[in-house]
Amino acid sequence: MNKQWTILEALDWTEQRLAREQEENPRLAAQMLAAFATGLTRIELYTSFDKPLSDNERSKLRQSIQRRLEGEPLQYIIGSTGFRHLELKVRPPVLIPRPETELLVELVLEQAANRGQKELHILEIGTGTGAIALALLTELPACQVIATDIDGSAIALAKENAAACDFDEQRLELRIDDLASSLLARENYHHSFDAVVSNPPYIPTAEYEQLPDEIRHFESRGALDGGEDGLAVFRELAKQAATLLKGGGLLAMELHEQMLEEAAASLQCLPFFGVQIHPDLTARPRFLTALRGEV
Repeated sequence: MNKQWTILEALDWTEQRLAREQEENPRLAAQMLAAFATGLTRIELYTSFDKPLSDNERSKLRQSIQRRLEGEPLQYIIGSTGFRHLELKVRPPVLIPRPETELLVELVLEQAANRGQKELHILEIGTGTGAIALALLTELPACQVIATDIDGSAIALAKENAAACDFDEQRLELRIDDLASSLLARENYHHSFDAVVSNPPYIPTAEYEQLPDEIRHFESRGALDGGEDGLAVFRELAKQAATLLKGGGLLAMELHEQMLEEAAASLQCLPFFGVQIHPDLTARPRFLTALRGEV
């Protein structure tokens, strides 16, 4: 790369290089990598087209391009991603929050608004980066959240993200747990939550094997593979939620679009009512909500 290359020349070269490797959106990827290398925002790049790259910036950009060409997700390369109004740290193997999961937060917010509830006691199972829990804590200022994950590296990352957010740290408890098993073992948690929310592993194993390399090689399989039919974790989680939710409490989950009908039907065998399937941003079925019957 020419030592005198400007930001514009570097952007154009990076875009062309990524395009040759079938990058889905090479212009956006080039902007993200250039912003990461220079410390500028994407908007600032456009007001700095004539600025020459320093040696350090050029080296950082070159290394970042190579990582992307080797399949590493952009979010891991730059170390962060947006989720609702938050900017969250991300690193492998913790699952990168997806835009569609923002609607799962919206479903909990809608339920709270419809009931006029503010001081909600919420359990998030499988918190990963903490995205859902932290969004709820910042958008429902009176709620309290317990968030669990079986992966200690995820809990450590969620703690880092929580430290960067503006809320009373006493409102959040992060704990390593197999779903919510430790809570089930304590009767004082039974029927104590107003909402249980989760984006559990839901990709059927056969489909997981066909996912792009950048997902399979970098993100935790345990956060994605939901067993033979994609519902292995859901079944156990729904049973736990039935014990942990208050009467009228909300269960809200993100699931595989082809498994939602089966998942909804299975809730008929548990004390839930008002089961609904909700679409994602592309109008495809994605979310399941239900209310716990009276205790």
